[in-house]
Amino acid sequence: METRRDVSARSASSADYERVRLINDVLTLYYVQELTQAEVGRRLGLSTARVNRLLRQARQQGLVDITIRTPFQQLFDLEARLKAAFGLRDAVVIPPVAEDANAMVHTLGRAAAHYLLDHLRDGDVLAIGGGTAVHAVVQALEPRRACAVKVVPLMGAVQGRVTTDVNYLATQLAARLGGEAYQLHAPAFVDSAEQRQALLAMGPIREILDIARRATVALLGVGTVDAQTSRFVQFTALSAEDMRRIAETHGGVGEIVARVYDVQGRPCAEEYAQRTVGLSLQELRQIPLVIGVAATAAKARPLYGALRGGLLDVLITDEAAARGVLELHRQEDWK
Repeated sequence: METRRDVSARSASSADYERVRLINDVLTLYYVQELTQAEVGRRLGLSTARVNRLLRQARQQGLVDITIRTPFQQLFDLEARLKAAFGLRDAVVIPPVAEDANAMVHTLGRAAAHYLLDHLRDGDVLAIGGGTAVHAVVQALEPRRACAVKVVPLMGAVQGRVTTDVNYLATQLAARLGGEAYQLHAPAFVDSAEQRQALLAMGPIREILDIARRATVALLGVGTVDAQTSRFVQFTALSAEDMRRIAETHGGVGEIVARVYDVQGRPCAEEYAQRTVGLSLQELRQIPLVIGVAATAAKARPLYGALRGGLLDVLITDEAAARGVLELHRQEDWK
């Protein structure tokens, strides 16, 4: 004999079936047949509000699996993984470019220029580093209007190509934006801590660095400390042997605004840091929005250290560097 409990269970099961069937019909019409919510409602005799509610419930209950297959989806996935792994505010990963270093730097600079213009506001103080990547950003800038910003160096000047010198770049960047440029008339790297202290005591130098400390946005490149290829060797008084010592003895993996750090993003090689004229890594962290621009697989380790140390809020990079950084992160997780 069928009990009241049996009848109740059968009724509940029937109600569940009808509810799920209705949701299935809504999902099929909306996602497969691509009807609007209003059209789905008319087809099923439901209000648009109820259709919207059923769609929301279906997503919340895991009844819908939406797969996005846009072009370059693998790059967008890398961006999401970088943000999740390192707590970044944003990440932009450009696709591989033909075996042409100039084309890659140009594409990287264009991506960073778009990002900078989207996030720069009147009244901002924009502090910048030197180098090829920042130069590429400056060259790619095409603002639609003048920006009332101040542009200031994060570090002293360097020897070498004038187009990658921070003072030149500050002038060019301010001119393109329609802003005001400041110059730091001091070398990035001096021979002794005493020389550095003497420079920092000078009013004009102290004034410019104070402006940089009040920056709201920073734009900078990320360098290696490789003895053979690093620009750090080229534009400072350091020798290849000094660079090997920084890497092997002090554990240096990268440099930002001439400040060396280890794989955890901690400042290292203090005796060299005491000869650098510019903001410290700790001061850099105080800037609300720090945008790092660097690419190629060779930059993976320097970028990883910078990200581990919280030195960047936004990373503009390429696929090779992004995959290298995430692989280093995976290896660290396995330790």
